[in-house]
Amino acid sequence: METPARADLLVTDAELVATVDDARREIRGGWVAVTGGLISGLGGPGDPRPDAARTIDARGCLVTPGLVNTHHHLYQNLTRAFAPALSGGLFDWLATLYPLWARLDEEAAYVSAYVGLTELALAGCTTSTDHLYVHPRGAGDLISAEVAAARDLGIRFSPTRGSMSLSVKDGGLPPDSVVQDDDEILADSERLVAAHHDRSPSAMTRIALAPCSPFSVSTSLMTRTAELAEQLDVRLHTHLCETQDEEVFCIERFGRRPVDYLADVGWMSDRVWLAHVVWPDADEVTRLGAARVGVAHCPSSNMILGSGLAPVAELRAAGAPVGLGVDGSASADSASLWLEARTAMLQGKLRHGAGSMSARDALEMATRGGAACLGRSGEIGELSVGACGDLVVWPLTGPAFAGALSDPVEAWLRCGPVAARDTVVAGRLVVGDGVPVHGGLDEQLAIHRRVAERLQATADLL
Repeated sequence: METPARADLLVTDAELVATVDDARREIRGGWVAVTGGLISGLGGPGDPRPDAARTIDARGCLVTPGLVNTHHHLYQNLTRAFAPALSGGLFDWLATLYPLWARLDEEAAYVSAYVGLTELALAGCTTSTDHLYVHPRGAGDLISAEVAAARDLGIRFSPTRGSMSLSVKDGGLPPDSVVQDDDEILADSERLVAAHHDRSPSAMTRIALAPCSPFSVSTSLMTRTAELAEQLDVRLHTHLCETQDEEVFCIERFGRRPVDYLADVGWMSDRVWLAHVVWPDADEVTRLGAARVGVAHCPSSNMILGSGLAPVAELRAAGAPVGLGVDGSASADSASLWLEARTAMLQGKLRHGAGSMSARDALEMATRGGAACLGRSGEIGELSVGACGDLVVWPLTGPAFAGALSDPVEAWLRCGPVAARDTVVAGRLVVGDGVPVHGGLDEQLAIHRRVAERLQATADLL
């Protein structure tokens, strides 16, 4: 084999490289090379490897593709584990927190994104989406503030322009102060796509459109947003089938179950991925799979809010791409995709038996499944030549892994907990030796504390 050309980065001598590629190759003692932000070579101990400008020694470590987060509300880390909202279900939880979130501004959007994306990177996430649907009047350009934070950190980012148009007076849940009219929402959606959406295969930033949920937007907004997404060729995202309360709401308001409503408004397509999908019936699972509608499975959030166990195995078997999401840290307060992968594995075993969900299944959802949800299969979520140079080096050493010799992938989720040692995006370290590379975290944490205190300052009076 001809020796490859010089690389920018070479990760060498891994205990195992789990490529999660089309062939699901796993390479003992493997190496991965990245050049120009893309993977330029992979091999084992006997394969010639390139010289490199930078080398990372991965002995004793598992190397995987970067994890892909398919659902989040970054701004919610400003109300993390907010005590007055902890005892109710989803609707009560939202009603308690909406007045606090009505105080968001550009500073809050930037600092919450900076802290939240750093937290994700420390747990091996290299690509994240976000669903920011609270846009108070006069708050400024919140999505662009988030994009700026992701660019400062070097995280691949796919934020969604979220929206709410039904306030309490219209029969929805949010207060008037955080809703907008359809025309305003659609115009700003088009502006943000023009400003930030990069269509190249190695894009660092893409935009999707994301009306919040059936109980917070009008039917016309759902329909017109689907039409705009088709026109602009961008993806669509919303919450659906999260709770039984939502099902009751849809039947009472629309005379339809949530999946029927989704079809009515033109959202049953492979352009769409949905958050949660806990309560579809068997026929609806089949319909979602046939349409290749993606699903962001959020196991921790579903448990914290008592929403239920999602039919993940059934959705995957039906053909629906299933990724993982950490959800907002007001409901799922630890933004770790490693934790979500482990929890997804355990929930799968609990629902269908010990042999029904493996660590490899969970890794696949956290990588390839997430890439498919975001419309980026072959670009992210796998280690293959030509894919984006996003990878994670996970340490498998120390007391927690003593004796775990037979299977590094199973050990990765069944032992631990484990954080990323090195997180690489486009061939550049975002986390190195367990520490964020960008030097601004301490300053941003201080700002975050101040902003969070401002949002929560008069919570007991609301």
